[in-house]
Amino acid sequence: MATRSEDFAGLNVALITPIRDGQVDTDALQRLIESQIAAGATAVCPVGTTGECPTLSHAEHERVIAASVEAAAGRIKVMAGTGSNCTEEALRLTRWAAKRGADAALVVAPYYNKPTQEGFFQHFKALAQAVEIPICVYNIPGRTAKNIEPETIVRLAEFKNITMVKEATGSLDQASQIIARTDLTLLSGDDSLTLPLLAIGGRGVISVVGNIVPADMKALCDAFDAGRLDEARRWHYKLFALCRDMLGLSTNPIPIKAAMKLLGRDTGELRLPLTPLGPAEEEKLRKTLTEYGLLS
Repeated sequence: MATRSEDFAGLNVALITPIRDGQVDTDALQRLIESQIAAGATAVCPVGTTGECPTLSHAEHERVIAASVEAAAGRIKVMAGTGSNCTEEALRLTRWAAKRGADAALVVAPYYNKPTQEGFFQHFKALAQAVEIPICVYNIPGRTAKNIEPETIVRLAEFKNITMVKEATGSLDQASQIIARTDLTLLSGDDSLTLPLLAIGGRGVISVVGNIVPADMKALCDAFDAGRLDEARRWHYKLFALCRDMLGLSTNPIPIKAAMKLLGRDTGELRLPLTPLGPAEEEKLRKTLTEYGLLS
């Protein structure tokens, strides 16, 4: 069965926000997007969790979205992070992203203030009624402190431009309920769960590891779509240790930025309160990158 946003099926990459000498480096961001276009990614997702959105100023947040749309130039889709725990702020930013040419909005569940399920519903309803672009509901209770329950997501599916869910609960039961009861396009929010979610009807991934190996993650999605299940499993197991380390060695995006620095693709700079990997964790990461074949 076709889902609502099949044009976002496959590999969507949760971009880092490159920082150099404390400032957002839009030139490096644009080079990163060029690499995603070359790899054949479906979309880039700037200023999400991986993009350090909580530590960017409003002006920086807008600059990253604008630079991403400019770099994409219609060659790859842009799903811009526009969420907030303040509905008015999420409204403002989502409207702004739509006006600047973003193809979709990635809207995280309101965090910290722990809304009721009715509060979640009213928050996303306000956005859905204010903009025309597709909205991806980003459910990541490990960050936001509260789950958007499947029943609430089913209610949200009443709005035609709520078209996607970034599923980062880690629960295949929750994902199964959403897929069974809606035609929303479900995208994995955990790289290592991409294949299991595809197996139950998910349509792709919003990937962290795609910052460094987009072609490999795309190959997994493409193999599954083509019915080459053995090939998809081989990619899953090849990618597994890398995916595990990106979310397991420390808080995202600390490991992915460390990996990109080791590979000579980024400065590795983070904004406080995020701090770099410790020596032991960096050594584990170096070993994983070497075993993968990315470092000699």
